[in-house]
Amino acid sequence: MYLEHYGLNEPPFRITPHTDFFFSGANRGATLEALLYAITHDEGIVKISGEVGSGKTMLCRVLMERLPASVVVIYLANPSLSREDILYALADELGIPPLDNSRPATVMRALQEKLVELYAEGKQVVVLIDEAHAMPVDTLEEIRLLSNLESNRHKLLQLVLFGQPELDVTLARPDMRQLRERITHNFRLEPLVQADIAEYLDFRMRAAGYRGPSVFTPEAVRHIAKASAGLTRRINILADKALLASFANGSHQVDGQEIEAAIRDAEFSELPKPVRRSSTPGALLWAAGGAVTMLTLVGIWLFATRPSEPAAPPSPPQAVEPPPPPEAPAVPENASATPLLDKLLEESRPWLETVADNRWFIQLFTAIDANDPAQVESFLANIRNAGLEMGQVRVYRLTSGDKPRYGILYGDYVSRQEAVNVLNALPPEAKRYHPYPRQALRLKLPGKTMNKD
Repeated sequence: MYLEHYGLNEPPFRITPHTDFFFSGANRGATLEALLYAITHDEGIVKISGEVGSGKTMLCRVLMERLPASVVVIYLANPSLSREDILYALADELGIPPLDNSRPATVMRALQEKLVELYAEGKQVVVLIDEAHAMPVDTLEEIRLLSNLESNRHKLLQLVLFGQPELDVTLARPDMRQLRERITHNFRLEPLVQADIAEYLDFRMRAAGYRGPSVFTPEAVRHIAKASAGLTRRINILADKALLASFANGSHQVDGQEIEAAIRDAEFSELPKPVRRSSTPGALLWAAGGAVTMLTLVGIWLFATRPSEPAAPPSPPQAVEPPPPPEAPAVPENASATPLLDKLLEESRPWLETVADNRWFIQLFTAIDANDPAQVESFLANIRNAGLEMGQVRVYRLTSGDKPRYGILYGDYVSRQEAVNVLNALPPEAKRYHPYPRQALRLKLPGKTMNKD
């Protein structure tokens, strides 16, 4: 109804997953890259958990699109399958002749033979199980047994569980210990914070064809952040209702008034209290074969941890006085405290304004709240000292509300795969903030020319 009013090609805030609208910010893009690597290079079970409406199904759909052609993907959307039914479902998906009257052991043997056959053809079979939190305990136990299917050296079946926090509660049970210990990678989709929500709203509008200034005011973003609890499904519902209200009022901007009306109409239910989690961080450490060994490609934090209290320093000897500190070199009165940052901000502007939307680069660094530009300066100095080609480094600065945001990009590539290849070879100093490939289409800066070449 409001598409023409805003110059949109399609609705920007549909709640059904549409992979063209996958938001790679808020660590979603890095999580996807980590998932791709974990699935194609590992042998354990992978688990992704998140609250209702946090974007798990969208992530699953994008993952299915991004997996290489050598991967046979089986998607199970019905979590209520019994332990026998899940075997029949897998057999059916793999084209095994009907085994309705066969014993589970017979079906399992047929599955193993088919998986060995596919493995010999260079194929990998991945099973994506949505809504895994609703699975019966017996079916989860069958998942564990399926993870035992293997050749002499490799697992024949890769299993990925997508579920709500209730899945973590189930896996914490004593009788689930064996399955829990088979899970080698745990990912958690955290809610979006207010700054991410502003970027998310702008991204979805532009992905739908909008080309004007930001539609949602800072006040509207604050209201959405509070009412949605950072969950993308709720954000979509509120944004869609607010756009409709703004259209009805003849306006091209969404303010707090429209959001308040959308909140009243949505009538969201209370969210459950967060599940208590272990304080151990889940960092993903990878190793890539070949001539070059990588110690870390992407680290995904599954949840925040509190740093331990520092130990009290020992008392200094009374008889020894510390030497006087060296005199700091004199700094010219008008000298900038961030010369490298200032230089790159200026040099990056022409490229940022003219880069074609279909080009790719590597997002090295994003500061959500960069009130201290010295942090950015320090990172730039570190990657320069590590030997990174500074002519390929671009820096931009945005203002979200009243807070400055900095981003550091690297390279200019014709394809995502080319960007990934370069990312893999980056020195550790450049991977400090978990870089990921990004397309120029997703980088919407004030004054940027929208090139389609």
